[in-house]
Amino acid sequence: MTLAERITQDLTAAMKAKDAARTSTLRMAKAAIMNKEIDKHGALDDAEAVKLLQGLVKQREDSAEQYTKAGRGELADKETAEIAVLKAYLPAEVSEAEIAAAVEKAVAETGAASPRDMGKAMKAALAALAASGKAVDGKRVNEAVKQKLAG
Repeated sequence: MTLAERITQDLTAAMKAKDAARTSTLRMAKAAIMNKEIDKHGALDDAEAVKLLQGLVKQREDSAEQYTKAGRGELADKETAEIAVLKAYLPAEVSEAEIAAAVEKAVAETGAASPRDMGKAMKAALAALAASGKAVDGKRVNEAVKQKLAG
């Protein structure tokens, strides 16, 4: 069963259970997938669907952060709840130790020594982490590379 089919099936179950929050989140995810399929003129494979869901999670995280800064806790809580629903469909995230190991290896392989070489190290680290099949947050990798190259 593809990820899109699983979302559709879970949406039906959420509607039957009258779970409004889960239903609205899954409807939004399904709509985003359908829009992407229309743009692509074909079905999405699981990797593309995962990438799309990662983008939706990132949007929700940014929104929650903005709502928190603006003192709108109820809206930030809603976004956080949507993140939890969406993350259930994503592969496990890479741990801090895995990021540190990949950054260490990338810096050694590319010969990066200063912050000017950050692009090369980031590219190598992200490629190594993506090969693991786990979800990778570029912002976390970026921070690890900055720390490593700063000394």
